Amino acid sequence: MADLLKLSVAERKQTGKGPNRRLRATGMVPGVYYDQKGVNIPVKVESLALQKAWKKVSNTQVIDLEIDRDGKAETVKAMIWRLKYDPIKPLPIHADFFGVDVEKPLKVLVPIVLEGRSPGVKLGGVLQQYRDAVEVVAKPLDIPGHITLDLSAINMGDKISVADLELPEGVEIHYDENFSILACIEKGKAAGADAEGEEEGEEEGGE
Repeated sequence: MADLLKLSVAERKQTGKGPNRRLRATGMVPGVYYDQKGVNIPVKVESLALQKAWKKVSNTQVIDLEIDRDGKAETVKAMIWRLKYDPIKPLPIHADFFGVDVEKPLKVLVPIVLEGRSPGVKLGGVLQQYRDAVEVVAKPLDIPGHITLDLSAINMGDKISVADLELPEGVEIHYDENFSILACIEKGKAAGADAEGEEEGEEEGGE
């Protein structure tokens, strides 16, 4: 097992708007750790450390979360499940941590990262991306930070569907229809493809 990023938090004794506001003024972020057995622990974490961790692992990678409770530290496998940001300043104001069982698969939304240059674009085509993330099913330690889509073989008229994505070992995507991820089309057809993609998305959302 590769070394996991470590993030330290401490149990938070006081809760509520007032204590949380004072906590943020000291450079700390209030949060909650949710374990697998339904136990919720209010915690606090250094804002800078939290931001660095989020930038590196986002909400897809497992971390070693060290929880200090009355001077006794316990390290658990967890994920930064959600961050809530200040509506004005780009600073986190609340964090949710979710304890995971590394042997139990999870469903997680993973971003798609485009790499390379499409030959179709070089010939004047336009890339239409219908999905920028997909929901994968994998054990926590197998979840990738992103899924790479290589554009170097995408020619004019080519379409990439979910079944075409190259997934790491141990990672699956469950789907009923082989929905579109990306296409390279002629510029004149871009508007029509946009509308088609939106309709497809609306139908899938309705289901």
